[in-house]
Amino acid sequence: MLLYLYAGKPDRMDRLRATGARELFMSRFLDEIRARVLVADGAMGTMLYSKGIFINRCFDELNLSMPELVKGIHEEYARAGAEIIETNTFGANAYRLERHGFAEKLEEINRAGVRLAREAGGESVLVAGAMGPLGQQIEPLGKIGYDEARAAFRRQAEVLAAAGADLLMLETFGTLHEMREAIAGARAACDLPIVAQMTVGDDGRTLDGSSAGECARALDEWGAEVIGLNCSVGPVAMLESLESMARATSRPLAAQPNAGLPRNVEGRNLYLVSPEYMADYARLFIAAGARLVGGCCGTTPEHIRWIRNYVRSTAPGKRRVQISRAAAAGAEALAPVPLPARSGLAAKLAAKQFLTLIEILPPRGSDPAKEVASARLFHEHGVDAINIPDGPRASARMSNQALAVMLQQQVGVEAVLHYCCRDRNIISMQSDLLGAYALGLRNLILITGDPPKLGNYPDATAVFDVDAIGLTHLVSNLNRGLDLGGNPVGSQTGFLIGVGANPGNANFEEELKRFAYKVEAGADYCVTQPVFDASMLERFLDAIASFAIPVIAGIWPLASLRQAEFMANELRVPVPAAVFERMRAAADADAARRAGLETAMEMIEAIRARVAGVQISVLGRNQAALALLSAARGQASTKAASAEPGGGGQKNG
Repeated sequence: MLLYLYAGKPDRMDRLRATGARELFMSRFLDEIRARVLVADGAMGTMLYSKGIFINRCFDELNLSMPELVKGIHEEYARAGAEIIETNTFGANAYRLERHGFAEKLEEINRAGVRLAREAGGESVLVAGAMGPLGQQIEPLGKIGYDEARAAFRRQAEVLAAAGADLLMLETFGTLHEMREAIAGARAACDLPIVAQMTVGDDGRTLDGSSAGECARALDEWGAEVIGLNCSVGPVAMLESLESMARATSRPLAAQPNAGLPRNVEGRNLYLVSPEYMADYARLFIAAGARLVGGCCGTTPEHIRWIRNYVRSTAPGKRRVQISRAAAAGAEALAPVPLPARSGLAAKLAAKQFLTLIEILPPRGSDPAKEVASARLFHEHGVDAINIPDGPRASARMSNQALAVMLQQQVGVEAVLHYCCRDRNIISMQSDLLGAYALGLRNLILITGDPPKLGNYPDATAVFDVDAIGLTHLVSNLNRGLDLGGNPVGSQTGFLIGVGANPGNANFEEELKRFAYKVEAGADYCVTQPVFDASMLERFLDAIASFAIPVIAGIWPLASLRQAEFMANELRVPVPAAVFERMRAAADADAARRAGLETAMEMIEAIRARVAGVQISVLGRNQAALALLSAARGQASTKAASAEPGGGGQKNG
């Protein structure tokens, strides 16, 4: 009664929201969704695109620069019968706005989003403050901490609530850990009802591998008033997942699918699912327990009109499925395989022996004879393991996994497999790693990987579902018998997990932050970029001393002045002026190689009391590798015994 008395009188409505009547407006949504099915609006992004807005624009900022366009789309949905209008603020969080240079306008954009939706729908329409993911991976997959993510969600929710939103719509989340922080941030900001919607693939699982039922149980536990799915794929795939959710929770459900998968028609991505088809599936969603239905990408006001007409013609549906709590208990993680039992290299690392690794690049063709011969030579001279990069400099070479297996089988030397995030999504990563373990590979170095633009194929696409931090967490999970979503995989792996570090990173604090995340995610040891400055490495070792994992230093004997310049200017590896002068003073190519080798030997001598070993990179210069290997092993035999407790002369390990 009070609501309609003040309809069309914004000033009085605002005063009511700011005083004692706020609870009336917050409870309206919950009262109505318990009593009947509510119809939400459809897509905003694809509607803006259809009206000529390029996809590289910040759609959220259009609330300020093109408010009439945004308001017009809201009005179309209101006329079509939508009872819930979502604000155009899906990406209006600090991280997404910063990419477009609008971070300082966060409050203004979100306030405008609520105002435009309210003006378009009037007080008879509920305004949902739309909040999407941060657009960057958070821990354990990325470098944004849980507390940072929660603070970002809280800030956006505070603005939306203060501007007068009736509820918050958290949507299109692909991982439960980010949704958890979004809900926590929203709860800390206000007491508005929360609709929490995950997005799943054709297999009914989220990006982190969680099933729809597992999502429902988690969102229920975290207190979301309405639980559901949006975006994902089309209506068919969503229905089965929604039914799984209905078996896992008694909360009201929400379903907002895409209008099918986009098809490229004459250069434009079009969604071809008809409004009639969407309305037919709305009927099935309601029968499965949905109390909120609408649309996501590709849906238009016409789709919503058909859904609304169906909802008006029928009473609220009843559930066809029964709730089961039998599967609510989470899977138990297995205890990791003890470090010494994971591999020969791991046993040596645990025994604090000074380790020697030599890097061998996979061949460009299909014949690995040269690489096998080099590995055999190094094995005969006592190297502890052969380190094999994964598509270095984004170049196409033989699979390093294939070469690693061949070296172990044909030479008998242990291999250390580089594994990068560039070329694989997280599904294939888990498949690859399980297969690698089955083939006998036990030692890993996990890296983000060079972007394709650095290599010979600049137009090749990159995946980068996660970076090295997320990959470390993924492998750590496999070591405990779980996939990335925390689901049991049937057996556990026992990988020795190595990560990379760049002691000379210009942004030293950022490097330390990422290192800490990697250790927290499960790293067992670290291998540095090539080191040419002992004091720079010591600064890094001092800064990470509290983390107590072994550090293996990268050693690269320079072959020429040009290579030194390449290191410094393209690989961003600091090379001291004294090293440049030494290479510049070399009379010829042979003298330059000798100078580079001497510098590398001196570096081993300077740092070996502080590190757990060295990784030697020589790019096919076998004699240089043997000389450095001999130097490292000879020093290890004379100094290891006198090293301080902590092992192998390693102060920080």
